[in-house]
Amino acid sequence: MISIHLSNIRNNTFTMRLFIFLQLCSVLLISGCEPKEQIVVDNLCCENLVDPLGIDTTVPRFSWKISSSRKGAEQKAFQILVSDDLSKLKKNDAGLWDSGKIDLSASIWVAYEGKPLKPGIAAYWKVRVWDDAGNVSPWSQVAEFSIGLLSKSDWHASYVGFPSKAGDSECPQLKKSFNFDKDGKKMLLHVNSLGYHEVYLNGEKVGESVLSPAVSQFDKRSLVVTYDVSSSLKEGTNELMFWLGSGWYSDGYPGVTNAGPVVKAQLEQISDSKREIVLVTDSTWVGRSSEYTRIGRWRSGRYGGECFSSENTTNAWLPVSEVSIPDHNVSPQMVEQNKITETINPVEIKQLSEKAFLVDMGKNLTGWFEISFPKLQKSQEITLEYSDHLDENGEIVNQKQVDKYVASGEGQKMFKNKFNYHGFRYVRVSNLNQAPDINSIKAHLIHSDFELASGFQCSDPEINRIHDLLLYTLRCLSLGGYLVDCPHLERLGYGGDGNASTLTAQTMFGLHPLYCNWLQAWGDCMRPNGDLPHTAPSPIDAGGGPYWGGFIINAPWNTYLNYGDVSVLEKYYPLMNKWLGFVEDNMVNGLLKKWEDTDYRGWYLGDWASPEGVNQTAEASVDVVNNCFIAVCYDQMQNIAKLLGEEVQADLFAKKSKRLKNKIHQTFFEASQNTYATGSQIDLTYPLLADVVPEDLINSVTASLVNSIKQKYNGHFACGLVGIPVFTEWVTKSRKADLMYSMLKKKGYPGYLHMIDKGATTTWEHWSGERSRIHNCYNGIGSWFYQALGGIRQADGSSAYQKVIIQPQIPEGITWAKTWKETPYGRLSVSWEFVKNKLELEVEIPVGVDAEVIIPKGIGEYTLDGERYDITDSKDSVVAIGSGKYRISYPAI
Repeated sequence: MISIHLSNIRNNTFTMRLFIFLQLCSVLLISGCEPKEQIVVDNLCCENLVDPLGIDTTVPRFSWKISSSRKGAEQKAFQILVSDDLSKLKKNDAGLWDSGKIDLSASIWVAYEGKPLKPGIAAYWKVRVWDDAGNVSPWSQVAEFSIGLLSKSDWHASYVGFPSKAGDSECPQLKKSFNFDKDGKKMLLHVNSLGYHEVYLNGEKVGESVLSPAVSQFDKRSLVVTYDVSSSLKEGTNELMFWLGSGWYSDGYPGVTNAGPVVKAQLEQISDSKREIVLVTDSTWVGRSSEYTRIGRWRSGRYGGECFSSENTTNAWLPVSEVSIPDHNVSPQMVEQNKITETINPVEIKQLSEKAFLVDMGKNLTGWFEISFPKLQKSQEITLEYSDHLDENGEIVNQKQVDKYVASGEGQKMFKNKFNYHGFRYVRVSNLNQAPDINSIKAHLIHSDFELASGFQCSDPEINRIHDLLLYTLRCLSLGGYLVDCPHLERLGYGGDGNASTLTAQTMFGLHPLYCNWLQAWGDCMRPNGDLPHTAPSPIDAGGGPYWGGFIINAPWNTYLNYGDVSVLEKYYPLMNKWLGFVEDNMVNGLLKKWEDTDYRGWYLGDWASPEGVNQTAEASVDVVNNCFIAVCYDQMQNIAKLLGEEVQADLFAKKSKRLKNKIHQTFFEASQNTYATGSQIDLTYPLLADVVPEDLINSVTASLVNSIKQKYNGHFACGLVGIPVFTEWVTKSRKADLMYSMLKKKGYPGYLHMIDKGATTTWEHWSGERSRIHNCYNGIGSWFYQALGGIRQADGSSAYQKVIIQPQIPEGITWAKTWKETPYGRLSVSWEFVKNKLELEVEIPVGVDAEVIIPKGIGEYTLDGERYDITDSKDSVVAIGSGKYRISYPAI
């Protein structure tokens, strides 16, 4: 700094100007050395999908995430630009919508308010935000979306198929050549197939998706997948080909009218919000059969497989047939496509006999098997049989999963699935003259391409193994835009299995699009009287009970809580009311009783798949379980009605809930034992969770439950599909971490470590291992790892994790845990560890989320980022924090 005396410069203008200049320079120099606060916008989504093509609305909703270098930063305003011209948008020229600066903190589900958007058009968008300190972010990277074909009038294509002698067992190829004048415009291909499809353009497969589209209820709806083929087209002659497989489009199922898969497709050129049709499917296309045929027609327990044989191929391309398909909803697919998400190598090949070999992939999976064969003779037929476990003699269990490969004697000697899949760990390869090379074999895990949204690890390796078992199992159950009970024996989207695992699944993964697709099928399956089947889609009749049909209430509510999308509630609220009307029609003297079976659903379950010795079919148990579930539904409906502004209905649901809970207590409570119904784990836990138990009896009933667990069941779980998530939710809310930990650590039957000790790599259908060993039965326990042990749970009244409570529940025996959860606003993480008689917490909160860290009562002080604070309150203390990273410590009790 140059020092200049003012007395010497008062009469010197030049010197005065020099002084001012030097002072300004020094200020700028100092300010330039200070760290600059940064705020960044990324993770742009449209309708909660990344760069979606062919969405189902002309009023899309936008979401983004924010990171900031400043603690406590909040978004205070945003600006969105939308254009149908990418080059103009890069210059900040928004032809469709310039929102201007909007003073709102919202960063999820922000609705488009620009010029009307038309079906078929493509658009680009970006966003910037202002924080509470006035900082403005740079513009985000550009994201895109396109609108699908939304009405019958948008389509000019016809359904076409290829007739064949084998009917729907064929996997035909359909093609058409066309000329194209390449000019750089966007080219969108809309594909509506009944059955699976793959798209090939000029001999190359388009995209990485497999087994497309996702599932739907074919008598009500089929789905459209849109592809951007702009970069795949060439100047001059091009050839477009579809390879088709029947999948769920199987004769005898609802809505299936053609003997084989069909497709309707339309190629369009998009420019400046204008569409020009380039090509449609019609009778001018040609087709042929391919090397693949289907083994069997898809039926429960008999999903067969595929046969690859060059003898199946028809070399001549023959005219296709236009096919008449009954009217139904043709709507854009609003869930991620299926993709190969992991490739797995075998761990062992064992010779079983002279020509039979057993391949062990090391773990269960859902997906494809790939094998290259050693030299084969012409017409030599290789059989591949699949199973998720071996019997007591080490033999493949016959699960009716089989593929065949018929050698041509030349050319390809490799088999890989295409339009079917299996749930398996073991493959028996038969009629092979020598052992296959272990390096020539692969398996491909396939599921919907959703986001992994969580992570957990703690000091106990056995607890980690249980967590990882659940997480991997759910990956194996999520192929096709829904969750199935098992991928190989039934492949059905059971509502009971769904309800049991929703809290876990939506914690572990970003499943908003998947649940929206699945709920759409549930809506399509509802009967005029409000009744629902037990699965959706519903190709066949299936067993279950009220807990299964009540998916129509539970799933939208939890989807709203986890992802903040109120439109899910708005869409399904009328159907929720309709289903509850059906339920109430079956009440007798104020309690729900067994209803009649139909041709689309059977049974009337309470709990299911309980361990031996528990009578899950006892009438009293079935009744208390189902009525407690309906009481919970009433409570959920009260909350939903309030959110939607239906105050009168909210009051009505509150009254119904109170009345039903009183009736349950009066009917099923056994005062001499402080138990309900049969006194089983679920019969005691569900009344506690559903607030059926009067406040003055809670401690007594809880004591009965805990004593029963320890004495009658020797500390083991004694419940099944319904009981596991009910017990998990209760034990989390009751903060009984030591009880849960002790039950998880139990060895022997029944239990999770029992499965693992028996070699399980995915959870089972029954505690004993009967039937399926890739199943969605006992996965509902997974939320405990995050909400209790990890300490991350939403505050009451919050959605999308906008407000969270950080309060680890630490059982004796665990010394540290690291947990993270990807919320709609960004990653939230909590790590805790005992260090020198102190609990050290590291917490990271994303912008858009407020958190309260709970300091247990009895603690006299804590430190926050090194600063000490005294506690005088005798109750739990609350430390409120905003976005950013924090270190908190306090003495261990």
